[in-house]
Amino acid sequence: MQSAEITRISERHWHALDDDQVVGRGEVWRRPDGRSFLSIDAWHGAVFDRLAGAMLPTLPKPLYTVVDEADLDLLAQWEQFGFGPRRREWELVVPTGLFPPGGVTVLPVGSAEDGPLRELDRAVRAEVDATVGWHNMPAEIFDMHDPSRYAVAVADGGYVGMVRVAPLPRRPRIGLIAVRASHRRRGIGRALLAEVLGTAHRAGQPAVSAEVNQSNTAALALFEGFGARRESSNLELVLR
Repeated sequence: MQSAEITRISERHWHALDDDQVVGRGEVWRRPDGRSFLSIDAWHGAVFDRLAGAMLPTLPKPLYTVVDEADLDLLAQWEQFGFGPRRREWELVVPTGLFPPGGVTVLPVGSAEDGPLRELDRAVRAEVDATVGWHNMPAEIFDMHDPSRYAVAVADGGYVGMVRVAPLPRRPRIGLIAVRASHRRRGIGRALLAEVLGTAHRAGQPAVSAEVNQSNTAALALFEGFGARRESSNLELVLR
């Protein structure tokens, strides 16, 4: 595979060809926070090296990628090109069940109104930007565009918290849980999580998954209070 020919087929995509067969692919995409993430899919280490060697000189730094921490071979491949660890995300498995609501009004998934939900999303993003920054949010982050995936908490005449759920085939995934700074420490995050876990339980799902930054001790405590266990971890790597 040392002779694989590397072709840039678009602004964001590269192919590795051997005897006119695609033997590897590379991609770069830009997150909403402006950072560029790389992905290389190759069956052979030599093809990975060829793709990385072609891609990296053409792209502005810094560059990021995400690796399963248990995949030591892939981690070593990125490290040989100068990537180093930036932060760790724990992959959690949370058992579902029925929990008391705790005196907080929560609209079930799919019940939120689009306009107020977008206002909440903008407010939460502004608060994150002013504190930890979106660059410290999970790499698997998406723009808010589908109200059917959100449950929201209501207080003082408006939306003050939200949780996003992706209905994946194997196990539903909690992609984000956030509460307005002015309404924290009132049990709203717990009520949102209880709503999602109860809904999944009634649908016959034994567990949901979530991703939490290892430095976010409050979020880890929230999930572990519901019996979450750490299944695996992902490393976000950076090349500066």
